This record gives sequence, C-alpha cells and structure tokens, in this order.
Amino acid sequence: MSCTQKYYFVTVFILCYNITIYSHRSISANQRFTMKYYKIEINKTEWEVPDRYQMLTPVGLGAYGQVCSAVDNQTGLKVAIKKLARPFQSAVHAKRTYRELRMLKHMNHENITLNVIGLLDVFTPANTINNFNQLYMVTHLMGADLNNIIRTQKLSDDHVQFLVYQILRGLKYIHSAGIIHRDLKPSNIGVNEDCELKILDFGLARPTESEMTGYVATRWYRAPEIMLNWMHYNQTVDIWSVGCIMAELLTGRTLFPGTDHTKDIQQLNLILEILGTPSNELMQKISSESRLKLDVDHLTRVLVLCGTPSDEYLNKIKSSEAKKYIQSLPVMPKKDFAEVFKGANPLAIKLLEEMLELDADKRMTAEKALAHSYLAQYADPTDEPNSPPYDQSFEDMELNVEKWKGKV
Repeated sequence: MSCTQKYYFVTVFILCYNITIYSHRSISANQRFTMKYYKIEINKTEWEVPDRYQMLTPVGLGAYGQVCSAVDNQTGLKVAIKKLARPFQSAVHAKRTYRELRMLKHMNHENITLNVIGLLDVFTPANTINNFNQLYMVTHLMGADLNNIIRTQKLSDDHVQFLVYQILRGLKYIHSAGIIHRDLKPSNIGVNEDCELKILDFGLARPTESEMTGYVATRWYRAPEIMLNWMHYNQTVDIWSVGCIMAELLTGRTLFPGTDHTKDIQQLNLILEILGTPSNELMQKISSESRLKLDVDHLTRVLVLCGTPSDEYLNKIKSSEAKKYIQSLPVMPKKDFAEVFKGANPLAIKLLEEMLELDADKRMTAEKALAHSYLAQYADPTDEPNSPPYDQSFEDMELNVEKWKGKV
C-alpha cells in the first residue's frame, strides 16, 4: 500500500465541542487579546480567526461544527481548525465542551509521539465572558482517514499489521487514562502520507466510571453489549470496534453492514450470525435495567458470524426483552473465521477472534492485543506508553453555562 495519496478528511471532528482562552503553547490572556483577527465567510458561516492562520479551506461539516484546513504561518504546519457550533447553548453542551477540552488537552505529551490527536491551539475572538460565544480548536491536519484508504487501496498484510498496531497503541494510552472512546470507526482514524495514524474525535468519549448512554458508536462498529446492556459496559467496547475495523482493512468490506437504521436488533443479528447464539451464562450479564433499543438487523448479523451465545453469556443478561429475543432465534454455530476471512494471515484470524468475542469479560484488552504474535514485528512494550491519571472529578459538578465558560 502507498499512503502517499492525499485526501481531505470530511468527518474527522463532527462530534467535537468547545473550549476558550486556552492554548497548548501557553499563550497568555494578554497576548491572546492583542492578537489580530480577520473575518472570512465559509459556507455561509462567518469565521473570525487570528492572522497566523491562512488559506482556510472547508473540509468538513457536522451537526456540532465546521472544519477547515489552514496553514499556520508561525509554524508552517498544515492544521485543521474546527469552529464549534453553539458551544454554550445549554449547561449540558457547556459541560460536554469542557469535558472534550480536558480530554484533548490530556492527550498532549511533549516527549512522546502518540497515536492520538491532541490540541495545538484553542482560541476565541471574544475578550470577555459575556461575549464568549465562539470557540475554535486547532489540531494537526491528517491527509486522509482510514475510510479513504480502505475505499481506494488494496492493503497488504504488513500494512494491516502496522495500522492495527498503531490503533491499539493509541487505544492503550486512552484506556490507561480511564477513558472509553466509544466511537471508533474508519472515518475517526486519521492517516498521513507516511501511514502514521492518529485516533480522532473525542466527542463521544467518556471516563470509564461515568454512567453510559445508549446511543454510542456508529452502528456497524457497535459492540453487542451496547445494544443489550446500555449502562454497563467497559473499555472493551473499543476493542470490538477495532476488530470490525481490522476485518474491513483485510477485506475492503464492512463486516456488519446493517441496513435498518432505526432498530438495534438488526445489528445484533449480524453479530450473532457469525459468533453464534449467546449462552445462558452470558445472557445473565445483561442488566435488567437496560433501556433496550434493539437493532434486529445488526444483532442478527453479529450472531451469524459469532454464533449463538453460550449459556455463560446468557446468564449475564438481566433484560428479559433481550433474552427473549436471543432465545427466539434459531441456534447458530460460530462461523469458521478462516472461511469468512479466506486467504488472511492465520495470526490475523486469531487476533480477530479474540477481539470479536461476544462476552466483553473475555474480550482482550488493548495491552494484551499489542502483545499478540500477529503484531510482533511492530510491538515494543518500551514504546507503548500509558497515560497519566485523568482527573474526572468535574463529572459530578452541576454548573450553569456561565460557570462552565469560566472553567473553560
């Protein structure tokens, strides 16, 4: 594979939020307020940015903001600038803004090259809290995302190894901070022309100990426990997503391409088709308090691959609705991954089977996956850093918009 083709990334930051008078380079407030700004209209939206950022070109648009590429005249770097849409619309929005700022700031490390996107700069043209309604976030510009690469190039096994290794290396760092990304997918993984990779978009990321919400992760890459057990899942939901991405890198096709975008049972069915019917033991792990919105198509596709869950799995499911649905399906044996991924490296198949494990309690961690023999040529435990502890004490705070602005 050649990673020399350059693409504009379109969906990299579609779920980010906001920040304010903070810069990774520690520019003082006085310096920031004396910066010269200029205005430019982009896609019928007015941008107001410092003079240092020139040649703004729109590359992405989402519900929560607009992204432009630009050149930083002070550093010569090509950067991505996101203008956050309505960052302080409500206290909930403001808290999410603060959360994402803290997470992205936490992902910066001066002495280690990480496979995780970090902040270069954050700015606002506002000079008081009262008129602080705009916020812009600056990061490195990645030339493409994995979705671009998958759709345009046939990947060799060596390149799949290198890309998967980098995803897991970045994920180990994120998970060691006690953070779950929750939305890993090819379009949220940036790649440059040297095949260097960074995990992007922390708009859905949450601390491990936070109460979880049901609608997380793009359906095709969503772990079955998210559909069955919305409040009680852990960091291995990200490992499931990596397994789905790795399968796509190997085949060029989405592993669980559900078509029903309104029902979670569809996606779960896809999983069960491959991994098989869950056991009763595994079913017992699913909470009775689950707010179940089953996507029949996705769930079925999963089970077609993974087979009927074991008794152990079924016993973990507390939701009677989820149990009844799974038990209503015909018994499905787990598919032979060597047949599903015919021609793939046998070691790749073994790694996939350990990542695409129905039971999250048995699914491998990012650290364990990095030590898998499939990734041996790239593995280096001395260069697979852990993150410093992440302070999530603010999660218990209930503040109004103005106070969140002040903290930002």
